[in-house]
Amino acid sequence: MSHTMKFTKVATKAGLHPRNQHSKNYDLPVLCKAVPELTSWLVKTPKGTDSIDFSSPIAVKLLNKALLAHHYQVTEWDIPEGYLCPPIPGRADYVHRLAELLADTMKVPTATTIRALDVGTGANIVYPMIGVTEYQWQFTASDIDPVSIECAKTIIENNGVLKGHIEARLQTQPKFVFKNIIQQGEYYHVTLCNPPFHKSLDEAMKGTQRKLNNLAANKDKRGSIKVKPKAVSSAALNFGGQKAELWCPGGEAAFLKTMAHESQFYAQQVGWFSSLISKKENVRWMRKCLEKAGAKEARVIEMSQGQKKSRFVAWTFK
Repeated sequence: MSHTMKFTKVATKAGLHPRNQHSKNYDLPVLCKAVPELTSWLVKTPKGTDSIDFSSPIAVKLLNKALLAHHYQVTEWDIPEGYLCPPIPGRADYVHRLAELLADTMKVPTATTIRALDVGTGANIVYPMIGVTEYQWQFTASDIDPVSIECAKTIIENNGVLKGHIEARLQTQPKFVFKNIIQQGEYYHVTLCNPPFHKSLDEAMKGTQRKLNNLAANKDKRGSIKVKPKAVSSAALNFGGQKAELWCPGGEAAFLKTMAHESQFYAQQVGWFSSLISKKENVRWMRKCLEKAGAKEARVIEMSQGQKKSRFVAWTFK
């Protein structure tokens, strides 16, 4: 039975969160010092300033390594070829906005460590790394892909700043989101998720190719190294992500429906559930799913990074 749920859309000021370390332009000299290999991938803009070749998966990966090393003291980080290499600034914004939500709605003693669950953490475990180093949260990081979990465990083990603060757990039954991961007696103040966007591998491949073509075309317009869109090789799709990271049957809408339905069974073990929503039209769909599940309150929190607009939904049964 559906019911009346308190539903709020929260608009935020343009730009990244005030606590986001990436609100200014990248300090490339400092980043190149952190990861010297990045120097080889610098390109010149029409104004003569240095930039990164964002159409190159190698350059993007090296940039991430440098950002993590310089800003978060994660000095040993790597992901397997073909796995998702996320943009750090936007991911950090999600964590900072969640911290703001918790501070605004929960009376948590200062001595209490926040426990968070990252659903679909990926090989990169970006959210736990930021949450641990910025807020000293304790994380459980789950994924349905064994390779991602093994990679996550390696990153945790090799970085003292993360060790003992993140536990990686394999979801052995992909049809579930929280079941098998949230154990009896556990409590999480917040969950977070970047759900699969596409409905199929073909759709995901086309989306990634479109992104690469746009990057190459824009690079051509800026007057830097000229690359024709058609020249982008299939190998460049490597930074696009694996199946579990990019697509699932039914796409984002189906995943959100499953998450909303399943969350009601863990209502007493989680303070706030949350998930990014890439497609704006899915906000209305998610609202209906949450009402049906019996959530008492939901908030859609908007974010903006330059031209890009994004949002996440957070809901509670308390």
